[in-house]
Amino acid sequence: MPVSEPRSATSTGVGRVLIAVYGIFALSATARAGVQIATRFDEAPLPYLLSAVAGAVYILATIGLAGRGPLARRLAWGAVGFELVGVLVVGALSVFDAGDFPDDTVWSAFGRGYGFVPLVLPLVGLWWLWRTRAREPAA
Repeated sequence: MPVSEPRSATSTGVGRVLIAVYGIFALSATARAGVQIATRFDEAPLPYLLSAVAGAVYILATIGLAGRGPLARRLAWGAVGFELVGVLVVGALSVFDAGDFPDDTVWSAFGRGYGFVPLVLPLVGLWWLWRTRAREPAA
């Protein structure tokens, strides 16, 4: 049985830009959540904890996309997939039940505070992972 080969590594070409954007979001979301949790946690605990979760997801996605091998790909698929679900669920809840969100998270209103990049980023990430997936060699 032939071994499938990756079409290309996730860290080449467009993947480098994707990794850079994920890295920036990892730093910004984690730093923002850290400051909010340390200084104003009692004002809006749910949004601040969700921002911390988003930061952790961005860190994992960055590591997965930058890595090589099947474990890194599984990590990337899981993190980026979780990110998409997170931004859709948190985005919808923050729009339809704003009372639970007295302050924004990274994913509030589908990432409106970040120019909707949090909504588009997982779609691009999933597309890139699919595009660079392993292919069966031609017979």
